[in-house]
Amino acid sequence: MTVRVGLGPGLGADLSADELWQWIDLCEAHGIDSLWFSDQLLGHSLEPVAMLAAMAARTTRMRFGTSAIVAPFRDPVVLAKQFATIDVLSKGRLFPVLGVGNASDAWWAATGTSPEGRGGRSDEAITLLKLLLEKDEVSFSGTHYRYDGPGVQPRRDRPVPVWIGGNTPAAFRRTARIGDGWLGSMTSPQAAGRARKAIETALAETGRNIDGDHYGMTLMLRLGPADDPQVQKAMARMAARMPEETRASAKHMFVTGTASEAVASLRRYVDEGMSKFVLIPMAGNAADLIDQTERLAAEVVPVVE
Repeated sequence: MTVRVGLGPGLGADLSADELWQWIDLCEAHGIDSLWFSDQLLGHSLEPVAMLAAMAARTTRMRFGTSAIVAPFRDPVVLAKQFATIDVLSKGRLFPVLGVGNASDAWWAATGTSPEGRGGRSDEAITLLKLLLEKDEVSFSGTHYRYDGPGVQPRRDRPVPVWIGGNTPAAFRRTARIGDGWLGSMTSPQAAGRARKAIETALAETGRNIDGDHYGMTLMLRLGPADDPQVQKAMARMAARMPEETRASAKHMFVTGTASEAVASLRRYVDEGMSKFVLIPMAGNAADLIDQTERLAAEVVPVVE
């Protein structure tokens, strides 16, 4: 497997524009593989598709993606056109991840949609989006979407790879049916390994294939003392959302401690079949984020990749 380490800004909304560009330029210069932007319509993060376009213009080496765009919130035809344009401008560095969203999100009412049936709508939206990115002519008729017309142009010869996000059995089946890869989030190494096996079992049933390197995980990052208050608070929040019988595993969902401990944490996921990582630094301000990124690039990435 080819291991690659990317980052997400985490506190991106708390950075000024100048601080954000400084961090992006640092990642580009210091060998970070990729940057990833989440979809929080009513949150404090920057809008992900706009950030993908900005990345295409600002960088020349790094790949970039979404982790993850909520498919039912977006028109698949418009999104396909946006993805194709950004992929052309970046010369093939776009790697979007799409998911179904959480039923409890306030965004459903804000967008005039309902979480009911979001799995089926997501399946159709992602299927149509992929057809538009791959075919010259598209004919699609589903329960939620219908389209007859041309695929999007211009686009590169290599279709944009569309990964699926989510930690549920439904997400695993969706990955096997229509995904080009899978990005999990905040699960233990053992759960990540079980997810890959579930996807591979479903792939065997569908007759499809996914590249063995196209399995990844999003995790929180903090290099420093094990008793760091930021880490302890984050672990407590994570444990509070977990069933009591699994709370002890919360500590394994964070990449923390010394550089060697961080490497060991990532390798536990590699041993379970994960090779792509999106790490979210737990940082208090821009200077802290820069420091965490520099340490990761100097002390962890060269050992893991």
